[in-house]
Amino acid sequence: MAKKRCGGGRRKTGHSEGIKIHGIFRVQLTEKGRVVGDSGWRKNLVTDTGFQHYLVENLMAGANSKRVTHMSIGTGTEPGAAHTTMEGEMASRVTVSTNAATTKTAQMTAQFASSVFSTQGPKTIKNIGLFNTSSAGTLFAGSTYATSQWNTNQDLNATYQIRFS
Repeated sequence: MAKKRCGGGRRKTGHSEGIKIHGIFRVQLTEKGRVVGDSGWRKNLVTDTGFQHYLVENLMAGANSKRVTHMSIGTGTEPGAAHTTMEGEMASRVTVSTNAATTKTAQMTAQFASSVFSTQGPKTIKNIGLFNTSSAGTLFAGSTYATSQWNTNQDLNATYQIRFS
């Protein structure tokens, strides 16, 4: 006697319920309106607390839910999954402008004017992060890129995208 498979012997094929999150960013140094340094598009890391507070708790309107409002540049290393802060973060975070680049992409942009750090002299920068406040707060996502020299006559423009697929 032949065995009969449940479901008529056919595998159901249909819409996948899986969601993937990909974060990417780009940092550009400009001088007199001309791009003089470009990180290119780079991948980022969403931290554990980033997932918890910015994504999961937001879906439930949790008491600890957060949203991205600020971007930071720094001189430190890449954050790990358990980090809540950014190593070597420079003094001033910048408010982000937000928009939906597509129906599945949240985009944040920020401009760090040359005057932000001009009194401190040139800086060697190499990391970036997204936060929920202008100081302290919790790191949502961040990463590093090739070290760049940020001079006092240059502006820094950054674009960050969180893509859902």
